[in-house]
Amino acid sequence: MKISKLSILIPAYNEEKTIHLILDKVKEVNLICNIQKEIIIVNDCSTDNTKQAIADYMENNLTLDIQLYNQDKNKGKGAAIHKAIELATGDFLIIQDADLEYDPNEFNVLLQPIVTGFADVVYGSRFMGGNPHRILFYWHSIGNQFLTKLSNMFTNLNLTDMETCYKMIDTKIAQSLKLKENRFGFEPELTAKLSRVSKIRIYEVGISYYGRTYEEGKKIGWKDGFRAIYCIIKYNLFSK
Repeated sequence: MKISKLSILIPAYNEEKTIHLILDKVKEVNLICNIQKEIIIVNDCSTDNTKQAIADYMENNLTLDIQLYNQDKNKGKGAAIHKAIELATGDFLIIQDADLEYDPNEFNVLLQPIVTGFADVVYGSRFMGGNPHRILFYWHSIGNQFLTKLSNMFTNLNLTDMETCYKMIDTKIAQSLKLKENRFGFEPELTAKLSRVSKIRIYEVGISYYGRTYEEGKKIGWKDGFRAIYCIIKYNLFSK
């Protein structure tokens, strides 16, 4: 499949300390097949210096294709991604968190099933393959596995990591979905709606994971897990 541009969507909230580091990593990646990069950052009304940090980075990297959109109020990660999807002009898009938990060097791993013509969507799984994984929260891993299995029961997919940030999607398909969840319910909603796209080809590849502690800035908590359960049921049974 011929792909000329990949849109890299970065929702950012209070990431002034790491945003330049992740942008450096994205900048350094050379995509296969001479695919170009478009970076779309949505600043979710950060209360720290994230906005200025991004502006400074853009000023010092004028050759890099970066768009910055500033939300007028804090709306949540899902809402930031909705806006970024709307602005994307690449053939495919991928969601990249502004922290350092996921490695942009693995974009090419996700691109491989796409450029060879097999996939419309590729999930990057933290739970398959032999890539490095930081050892952190046992109950988080159990929770992720439970949510993935519950989602799979409804969608009839056999994913190993529904909650992964790394989802590479045909931009036209992503823009055709009517996404509603503004916060961490975004992942199960997106998966439910992708599973219903006619003749869609979904693949999964193993990726590494460099997780953060709460002291290092991790934001998701147990309440988000209950919201995910609610969204799995809602978007698979009652709100299609």
